[in-house]
Amino acid sequence: MTKHYLRIDIVSDVVCPWCVIGFKRLQQALDRFAGQFDPNIVWHPFELNPQMPEAGENLREHITGKYNISDQESAENRARLEEIGRELGFAFNFSDDMRIYNTNQAHRLLHWAEPTGQQTDLQLRLFEDYFTHGKNLNHESVLLEAVEAVGLDREAASQALHDTAITRQTLAREEQLMLQGIRGVPLFMFNHEHAISGAQEVSVFEAQLQQLATSAS
Repeated sequence: MTKHYLRIDIVSDVVCPWCVIGFKRLQQALDRFAGQFDPNIVWHPFELNPQMPEAGENLREHITGKYNISDQESAENRARLEEIGRELGFAFNFSDDMRIYNTNQAHRLLHWAEPTGQQTDLQLRLFEDYFTHGKNLNHESVLLEAVEAVGLDREAASQALHDTAITRQTLAREEQLMLQGIRGVPLFMFNHEHAISGAQEVSVFEAQLQQLATSAS
């Protein structure tokens, strides 16, 4: 069977739990179409909190303030995310002292990693570092450890983090997406023609893949 080339562009932030959930559900859908598609996944930057200070903020306080919800509602939401994560094979480990961080450096590193073919590996590693292990994704040492863990070159990554051209390119891509009207994540785009917004159920991704498979055959 000839595999159909499939370009999937994903707009996300590395501190967005629904981005993890959406990708895991997309993966499940792709697994059910194994052998039919040759997917090329490209991640694009979106900062949920571009003005986040260097030291970050307490996650619980940040969420209750940003969305005007109670501590109890915040705790219930986190418990729900942990349950969904377990169903998808991903460990969300939330705690009352967990912090949320500025993600600009992480996005610059992911932009650098795109041509290496290991951008998705790095993205998933950063998700795990933050949500499972509570690491500070605004620390260069944490980012470079993630780079090494997925088999990329630490020295090249360090240079990339201080490369003004990569900084400009990443910012330009973020601005371009904003101009296109993207105001929330995750967003999944298929072959530049079809889009799914949010962490939809696996069946939604399956329906999109079925449509693409049918039109390609």
